[in-house]
Amino acid sequence: MFEILEHTADVGFRARGDSIGDLFANAALALEAIAADISGVEEKAMRPLSAAGEGLDELLVNWLNEVLYYLDGERFVMKRFEIDELVPSRVSGRGWGEPRDDGRHPPRLVVKGVTYHLLEVRRDGGLWHARVILDI
Repeated sequence: MFEILEHTADVGFRARGDSIGDLFANAALALEAIAADISGVEEKAMRPLSAAGEGLDELLVNWLNEVLYYLDGERFVMKRFEIDELVPSRVSGRGWGEPRDDGRHPPRLVVKGVTYHLLEVRRDGGLWHARVILDI
């Protein structure tokens, strides 16, 4: 679904999906797993997620920053994502999780934002792939 990438000053990941929607959902899951231990997260509530952008690169960055807003700003941690609509200029979906509890969902890294550095979104061999670097 995703793998963590080593980077000198930041941290990154590669995500994959059978569809572009699966790619966006798996990228959101990777972001959550980098920031916190999500193994104990229960799907108690749903949050609507949406982002706009011009092109897949900007759309993915804005989508992940929306996920990060809920994680840090709303203190809501998610472990499952579904994409309802993804067109070239916007994405909307839902995330399931619960209020963040540092005792049950210990923080791993403080993610400040999603960057465009080395960003890549592409389709290859029937799968969608993304490389994302996070500012920590």
